[in-house]
Amino acid sequence: MVTGDNINMARAIAAKCGIIQPGEDFLCLEGKEFNRRIRNEKGEIEQERLDKVWPKLRVLARSSPTDKHTLVKGIIDSTTGEQRQVVAVTGDGTNDGPALKKADVGFAMGIAGTDVAKEASDIILTDDNFTSIVKAVMWGRNVYDSISKFLQFQLTVNVVAVIVAFTGACITQDSPLKAVQMLWVNLIMDTFASLALATEPPTESLLLRKPYGRDKPLISRTMMKNILGHAVYQLAIIFTLLFVGELFFDIDSGRNAPLHSPPSEHYTIIFNTFVMMQLFNEINARKIHGERNVFDGIFSNPIFCTIVLGTFGIQIVIVQFGGKPFTCSPLSTEQWLWCLFVGVGELVWGQVIATIPTSQLKCLKEAGHGPGKDEMTDEELAGGEEEIDHAERELRRGQILWFRGLNRIQTQIRVVKAFRSSLYEGLEKPESKTSIHNFMATPEFLINDYTHNIPLIDDTDVDENEERLRAPQPPSPNQNNNAIDSGIYLTTHVTKSATSSVFSSSPGSPLHSVETSL
Repeated sequence: MVTGDNINMARAIAAKCGIIQPGEDFLCLEGKEFNRRIRNEKGEIEQERLDKVWPKLRVLARSSPTDKHTLVKGIIDSTTGEQRQVVAVTGDGTNDGPALKKADVGFAMGIAGTDVAKEASDIILTDDNFTSIVKAVMWGRNVYDSISKFLQFQLTVNVVAVIVAFTGACITQDSPLKAVQMLWVNLIMDTFASLALATEPPTESLLLRKPYGRDKPLISRTMMKNILGHAVYQLAIIFTLLFVGELFFDIDSGRNAPLHSPPSEHYTIIFNTFVMMQLFNEINARKIHGERNVFDGIFSNPIFCTIVLGTFGIQIVIVQFGGKPFTCSPLSTEQWLWCLFVGVGELVWGQVIATIPTSQLKCLKEAGHGPGKDEMTDEELAGGEEEIDHAERELRRGQILWFRGLNRIQTQIRVVKAFRSSLYEGLEKPESKTSIHNFMATPEFLINDYTHNIPLIDDTDVDENEERLRAPQPPSPNQNNNAIDSGIYLTTHVTKSATSSVFSSSPGSPLHSVETSL
């Protein structure tokens, strides 16, 4: 548990959560102590020191965003084990962003999580419930297994159908499986099989096995053994029926038949047997790890049972009533029983295949390999450095906006104070404090334009101010009201009393405007 709280609170929560157990050899460190242990005299992080700390580390308190990122990266780059460590991180705050981004799997909170944490994560827990992580793992493994089941079944059908169609066309000048029959087989193979095998509900047993590696192939050696093993059985049956089937059933041969001859029982038996073997092999495809009980939990998936029974019923209709469109001839009860017997033989043959240990089949190769060992490119290294600074930039962004606003307010206050002080320095006299009119009766106001020295926020303000001061001022009767906006000060010079009466008596004079502004 990595947190910013104090170590006592963190240790208490970790004990309640079961992260630390009584009598266990563990470490509870603060951020400063953690950095002291993993850094050398130059302040650089050493992987060897980090490998001595993280296996026993259970609680890291008073940690910064950089500490979280360092810990996640150190565990991923660790060389203590034979395999690379897979790291998952949960977080809800902006300071968790770098660690969520660096982790293999990042979980963010959907309700309490910030936008930064959600963008950096891989999975968002919409209900903020940690039990949802267990459900996510269970469903993730179930989806992976469902894809593997479908591939195992589909590749078996493809291998058998292609070899039978190609070889039969080359030897007998006619494919045992006709075009419409192949369309029906393709419908079984793609649509119905995908619905049946991909709708298996997840079970608790999925959590008992170890997870797949990141570079593990999609088609394992066990799956390859099942694909080739069932393909051998089906090809042996099909070719036996193709060349000696008419002798076994005492029927007319369908080989070398005329072009527009009626459908033969011989080729109908081959087609029906092929479909029956695929139906029972679909049950075998439910298990991909070499399990023997292929019927385990079959009734918990009503879609699978419905599709298998529905396919069997449609096959009966096609064979008995399909006629010339499906190139089928009705079969007798004895012939149907033999087709079912050969189909059930798929289940028995599946048990034989499961008996053969996969480790002894060195000739089998896996397929669908993932990427090799992780190699950090220059772009990824540069991206890792950006991740560390990302959270700190987000944290400081709000503070910068606040400081900028306060700075502007302080600048405006200084402008007002500077205007008032410059005005009172020239006007404040003992006899002028009794009345505001007497206070402004004697001086003559002159406007002197010069650049003020009040500090501004941006350089653009200074440039705009200088351009405004260089431009000629238009004559206005109320020019003194724009003293603050134009960046000027008012200075006073004592003149004759005769001129002062003119300013005090005229309501539209500049003196009256200054009085109104004050």
